[in-house]
Amino acid sequence: MSSDRKELSSEQNQALIEILKNRFEKNKSRHKNIEWNQIQAKLGSQKEKLWSLNEMEITGGEPDVIGYYEKSGEYIFCDCSAESPKGRRSVCYDHEALESRKENKPENSAIEMANDMGIKLLNEEEYRALQTLGIFDLKTSSWIETPPFIRKLKGALFCDRRYDTVFVYHNGAESYYAARGFRGMLKV
Repeated sequence: MSSDRKELSSEQNQALIEILKNRFEKNKSRHKNIEWNQIQAKLGSQKEKLWSLNEMEITGGEPDVIGYYEKSGEYIFCDCSAESPKGRRSVCYDHEALESRKENKPENSAIEMANDMGIKLLNEEEYRALQTLGIFDLKTSSWIETPPFIRKLKGALFCDRRYDTVFVYHNGAESYYAARGFRGMLKV
């Protein structure tokens, strides 16, 4: 992960914006009726959001614009990598789950990583909406935001896509697998 500064150098900003612009141009079906120049102008004034997007990028998320909230004037970036981001796998759900493991602890949890990156996990509705824009998680799975009543009972939810269908499953929040990570979202 990057330093605590949460700000990129001007060279890093330029490189990231070029990556995001190229991805945006290659995947127009994800963001119909949205123009890149408006997004770039907004990104220019939000250094911490650029840092978060860079964290999404360097952990394998391939962030791209998937929508726009008219009321707030915010663009929605989401991890659009074909599989759950490689640099965010083998993590349990949250800090409580991590602490509950007596042995073979993973290095981190999905919630802590997302918070450190300045992003949030997708909820079920957001995950299903993402799946309408492409085909994701055919070989991996992704933790999703879990309702408090399920988490209170020590469970957590994750999703994947199999048989051309999006499935939601449950697992103990302390579990972790090499093929399970998490997808994040960031509003800019």
